[in-house]
Amino acid sequence: MSETTPPPDEPTGRQRFSRRALLGGAGVGVVAAAAGGVAIGRATAAEDTAGSQVVVFRGDHQAGIITAAQDRLHFASFDVITRSRDELVALLKAWTTAAERMTRGEETAPDGAVGLGDYTPPADTGEALGLGAANLTLTIGFGPGLFGPSSSDPDRPDRFGIADRKPAALVDLPAFAAEKIESSRSFGDICVQACADDPQVAVHAIRNLARMGLGVVAVRWSQLGFGRTSATTQSQETPRNMFGFKDGTANLRAEQTDLLNRWVWIDQQDNPPAAQWMTGGTYLVARRIRMDIEPWDRANLLEQEQIIGRFKGSGAPLGQQGEFDTPDFNVTSYGAPMIPRTAHVRLAHPDNLGGVQILRRGYNFTDGSDGFGHLDAGLFFIAFNRDTGKQFVPMQQVLSRQDAMTEYLIPNGSSVFAIPPGLGPGEWWGQGLFG
Repeated sequence: MSETTPPPDEPTGRQRFSRRALLGGAGVGVVAAAAGGVAIGRATAAEDTAGSQVVVFRGDHQAGIITAAQDRLHFASFDVITRSRDELVALLKAWTTAAERMTRGEETAPDGAVGLGDYTPPADTGEALGLGAANLTLTIGFGPGLFGPSSSDPDRPDRFGIADRKPAALVDLPAFAAEKIESSRSFGDICVQACADDPQVAVHAIRNLARMGLGVVAVRWSQLGFGRTSATTQSQETPRNMFGFKDGTANLRAEQTDLLNRWVWIDQQDNPPAAQWMTGGTYLVARRIRMDIEPWDRANLLEQEQIIGRFKGSGAPLGQQGEFDTPDFNVTSYGAPMIPRTAHVRLAHPDNLGGVQILRRGYNFTDGSDGFGHLDAGLFFIAFNRDTGKQFVPMQQVLSRQDAMTEYLIPNGSSVFAIPPGLGPGEWWGQGLFG
């Protein structure tokens, strides 16, 4: 806005807007004023509880991995469309500043939504004003294609001179049985996972990072999620998936430090010297798994429970009483195993996989219909592991070939990303890779 004070009979820019609104219809002006009042009230409430809703942005590991899983997700995968290393680094630095502010419940820039003047595009889109931090976490990762050739794009050049810094285990997932992977829902150079307890806060975060990336990155695909499908801390109750069963009962938890060090966090010995920037990080596997809801809903309860290997009500393994009882795969009924040999619980159990475990952090999704009267709904599977090729891949190979639940699952999106460790004071996203 101009610093020159207008004459008394000359309206300011905001007065001119108000007069136009009134001339266009008094109702519009009243609604706008009412909306403003609500926003102010919500901001005050948010300030009172902001301290309990903020997840620390910096630390040894990125937030959003072993953080208590929030209720909402907006996950986005970006293609890098610039060939300028300097432009990409500048964006990553700007993203870091904005991300840290948003996780504190602040705008991407001070007064970014409404305080930069009438004739300046806002530096924040504004839809999260007054909503508080809502336990927002933002987690960044880098895909195989950022480093040059990959199985999804074998002709891609090393655009940024970082091919020698590619981590040893960062490779695209192989093809699995019974999947129908769509390129438009898979792969990408950079991912950002936004989790929060308010859906608008999560969407606001991704929207603003995409806005800031204009000309440098472009959204390749994104996924909204609701209702976490796993517990990541011992205090969280086990949630249910779209099949109505408790999901992730045996998941790794934040308190299990020794198991996390073994199965989730990358050790110095896992990479050559040029890729030591990944020490303390992990690998993220993302799978969009459509569930065949309608046929499942027509299956009787006994069939559903035998497919899963748990009781639907209590979540207890078949043959046991409590949800957290250890599955006994030797218990039989009339000569047949209580937990069938094709049950998901049996095949996914560490005892069937050489002890291998992963940290799950997925979400339910419902994306309208498929155009043929069926819900496009299912599980957006997210998992973190230390070595995808030695953990997730062999697990999925077994499940895709033997799991009875596969009949009701259609995986159509698949990606893997390298998740760097957390940031120290003054550090920015990707500094270990590009610095």
